[in-house]
Amino acid sequence: MTYMTKEEIWAAALRQSAVDLNCSPEDFGREHSVVARSAPHAGARKYLSLPFFCDLVSYGGNVVASVAPEAEAAVRAYVERYAPEHCFETPNMNVLADALRPFGMRICFMAEYFLPDVSRMRQWDCGYALKVLGPADFAGLYRPEWSNALCEKRRELDVLAVGAYDGARLVGLAGCSADCESMWQIGVDVARILPPGRCRRADVPPAAETLARGKVPFRAAWSNIKSVRNAVKCGCACPPS
Repeated sequence: MTYMTKEEIWAAALRQSAVDLNCSPEDFGREHSVVARSAPHAGARKYLSLPFFCDLVSYGGNVVASVAPEAEAAVRAYVERYAPEHCFETPNMNVLADALRPFGMRICFMAEYFLPDVSRMRQWDCGYALKVLGPADFAGLYRPEWSNALCEKRRELDVLAVGAYDGARLVGLAGCSADCESMWQIGVDVARILPPGRCRRADVPPAAETLARGKVPFRAAWSNIKSVRNAVKCGCACPPS
């Protein structure tokens, strides 16, 4: 089966980030950081609350900040003061927090997003039978143990899942949420009854199924080290060379 190339996946992610941040895809590759005015967009990822007051994104080069007009001066001073690689670390972020405090704002969500590298993706044998599931199969799965794979509050976005079964018992679930037109987010849950390390590599089947449908799969993590390791082992987090 032929998937998108690494470069096509990367370009799709840049286009989506440009929609989310109200900038151009080229802004993420400039030699200097960019500050854009945030605005709502019908094509933005569904879980974003737009317009942003302050949102910073980097693809490894510069920083693009999407901001409300009243935050523009403070955020511009911040991204021009620090090198891009140091804008997302403490104690520097305390400087940004202090600048936003007069507006009644605090630093909140932080995430690192992982994209697939199709040249490194491979099927892992988790030792259980895998089954591709669709929305018609989800009715009884909106339970706390599967809340990373499926989202009860946004059921209409859950479009695909891969379940791992021990006989008739579901022991692992990886779900895909159609958060925007071109990209689907993957979430993974593993039953607590399993021994450590079992069935934690269920990303590849849903990623492959997503790519086969012409969509770009992605994952988000920050301090969840197990999730980060899972993404890396499954061939994610690799920009085009």
